[in-house]
Amino acid sequence: MRFIGNLIEKLQRHPKRIVFPEGTEPRILQAARQFHSLRLGAPILLGDRARVKAAAAELSITLEGIRIINPAESQDLEGFAKRYEALRRSKGIQLQEAREALVNPNYFGAMMVAMHQCDGFVSGARDVAGGTLRPLFQIVKAAPQVTAVSSCMIIEVEDSRFGEDGVMFFADCAVIPDPNVDQLSEIAVSTAALARQLLGRRPRVALLSFSTQGSAMHPSIGKVQAATALARQKADKRRLDADFDGDLQVDAALVPEIASRKVPDSKVAGRANVLIFPDLNAGNIGSKLVQHITRANAYGQILLGLDRPAAEVSRGSSAHDVLGVAAIVGVQSIAYHELYPEAGQRLPGD
Repeated sequence: MRFIGNLIEKLQRHPKRIVFPEGTEPRILQAARQFHSLRLGAPILLGDRARVKAAAAELSITLEGIRIINPAESQDLEGFAKRYEALRRSKGIQLQEAREALVNPNYFGAMMVAMHQCDGFVSGARDVAGGTLRPLFQIVKAAPQVTAVSSCMIIEVEDSRFGEDGVMFFADCAVIPDPNVDQLSEIAVSTAALARQLLGRRPRVALLSFSTQGSAMHPSIGKVQAATALARQKADKRRLDADFDGDLQVDAALVPEIASRKVPDSKVAGRANVLIFPDLNAGNIGSKLVQHITRANAYGQILLGLDRPAAEVSRGSSAHDVLGVAAIVGVQSIAYHELYPEAGQRLPGD
């Protein structure tokens, strides 16, 4: 936990409020307890109060310092429903349907973070990805100037020769199935910005392919090459200090000896700490292979490009993983404007 340990120290100096919509899920309860015990801020659990208390009692978890909100009984339900109805009016949503939607903890939690009633959102331990992402996309939406909302997984392996002392950022592993050139470039720049914020080091971004510097011919390789060029342009425009290279095979991106033979002049090859996959198949498979085969610590999915900090954890996540993700989301929220300068200025339905 070298990486997470550093973030925990930072968050202890700037505690934040994190909402966990899955209030009866054992791993969420354990993570929320640890979040409070480590003085990282105020965890907020959503769900029926009696059921949350019963689930905590089964695990012998004290709820001291943890706030519980039942969306169905909240005094904010009516106001939240009116805002959601205004957001979705063009889709034919009526106020009663909006009330029914906001009773769902993921929708209520998304509205809480959108309304600045908490600083970050973490869900997905029990629900499928769509059940977590849909409320965020409908209510929180993309930050201004962002052309693609995506996600990244932060992997920490024991071998410190890889990435940045063993820490690597993988993207996109959860959201965009087949990104186009603009989307792929946005994934690269957004992930690089997050890596810069969390690591405090210069991101070295490899856009991956089955080809290195045009060693093969295929339309997908052309897409990666074009996305690399566009990512450099976007990073320059946003004054992001980062290096980008692609197309690169993953061995050339990570192994110095191989990089020295294939791309000796690259600033990224052999030293990459950010890996951008060409599509969701590659990203999802690759991240899980590394996580499980190497028994790496894996934290994600951290959502990129949203108007507020949020994460969608895997149903396979442990309580330790959830705690790490909550710490990352909390640290993001300390200076979220550094990632997205115009984020957080609008409220849903206004």
